[in-house]
Amino acid sequence: MKPALNLRLHQQLALTPQLQQAIRLLQLSSVELEMELREALESNPLLELPDEPGEPAPAEAGGEAPTAEFLDGRTSSSSESTNSESETREAEEDRFEPLDTSFDTPSRNAAPDEEFEPQEPERQDLRDHLLWQLNLTPMSTRDRAIAVAIIEAVDDDGYLHEPVEAIQQGLASLYNVNADEIEAVRHRVQRFDPLGVASRNLRECLLVQLDAFEAEVDGIAVARAIVADHLEVLAKNDRARLSRVLKVGSDQIDLAVQLIRSLDPKPGSSVASAAPEYVAPDAYAFRHHGQWQVSLAPGCQPQLAINRHYESLIARAQRDDASYLRGQLQEARWLIKSLKTRADTILKVAQAIVRAQSAFLDYGPEAMKPLVLKDVAEEIGMHESTVSRVTTRKFLYTPRGTFEFKHFFSSGVSTVDGGSASATAIQAMIRKLIEAEPTGKPLSDQGLAEELNRRGINVARRTVAKYREAMNIAASNERCRLS
Repeated sequence: MKPALNLRLHQQLALTPQLQQAIRLLQLSSVELEMELREALESNPLLELPDEPGEPAPAEAGGEAPTAEFLDGRTSSSSESTNSESETREAEEDRFEPLDTSFDTPSRNAAPDEEFEPQEPERQDLRDHLLWQLNLTPMSTRDRAIAVAIIEAVDDDGYLHEPVEAIQQGLASLYNVNADEIEAVRHRVQRFDPLGVASRNLRECLLVQLDAFEAEVDGIAVARAIVADHLEVLAKNDRARLSRVLKVGSDQIDLAVQLIRSLDPKPGSSVASAAPEYVAPDAYAFRHHGQWQVSLAPGCQPQLAINRHYESLIARAQRDDASYLRGQLQEARWLIKSLKTRADTILKVAQAIVRAQSAFLDYGPEAMKPLVLKDVAEEIGMHESTVSRVTTRKFLYTPRGTFEFKHFFSSGVSTVDGGSASATAIQAMIRKLIEAEPTGKPLSDQGLAEELNRRGINVARRTVAKYREAMNIAASNERCRLS
């Protein structure tokens, strides 16, 4: 065979620093984003806050400042909006009545930061986050029980150290499961957010995260090879040896190492150790000309600018100084562009949620529709993992209260007419039935199930019991004693 030179053109998707930054900013809460920008302003002389930031255009022309009713309580978290929902249900008197939302679109600078009264939301740990995703995942009852056992055994870093035998023993009272079943379900849990959770070791955790990248990402094949067989060499940072063993150039090793360093070796820590944060809405849902609209909160789209004085120094600076300033200028431009991408993505997801759950906004929780991450991802043309990042620690203000984006997602239960009702709607129906039950004659879980079945909701007694317990409502015998 003769040696020959071939010229080929091909496209490859590289995980650029800009893309990494955009992904990281997307999952930050509004409070974390503010801290991130403060650090950026302190460390980068090319960044500055505009002296007189211009007023962003409102979502709809002709918008007016929100009424006092709109401003009141806009920092209430979803867990704190239960009382207002109960009052709304009592006013509806067993029928759907549209909520009066006759205020116009809020101008984006009409809500000064000082008017917010931050309140601390209920803290959510890693297991809560995983169980929420499990409830949105189609799975048999048997597999769901296995998944719950796995999730409960995961440590705060996201790893599963409990042996298969211990999981089998914990499930013995429900099912006799084998090791292969547990492994199959564990592999599904590993694909939850954060990626790599429930892994047995670091190698497995990193490989799961690498599997989420497209095959065209530059350096992905070499990165997989390093993680699979040469983690010890990587730990010593012996790139020359990696190049010899894998028979690739140093540039490919550098790309692969950069890709591996972008992964999270402790996927659960970012969720499990999250500090309590204050709740401020990232977006507002409001009626305008009879239609539900969405506007981003001012803090969701911070205004940053390039310092023109330092930018003008680049051409006159000495070589080292000019190189430093050019690097800082590039970072500043990346950050400004990433902030715009973050705001656009949050707006798209919020708009998709409002379109899907307009009945909830009109009539209350009993009208909540089934909605899963895949539905929104397909509508806006993004990956489910991106939607998952946006729905966590992002809040939507509505006339019915302020809710985390994920509050609007729930799995569905079939109805007699071939449709489906969301778990949230069914919980609201159960709560309403219990609130209306005769004194001293509480409805049992079976009685609640039968009543729901008469209303066209195909739900079993065990499902009713699960929803009732999730709402912290006592069983019928305890309610009888308390009445």
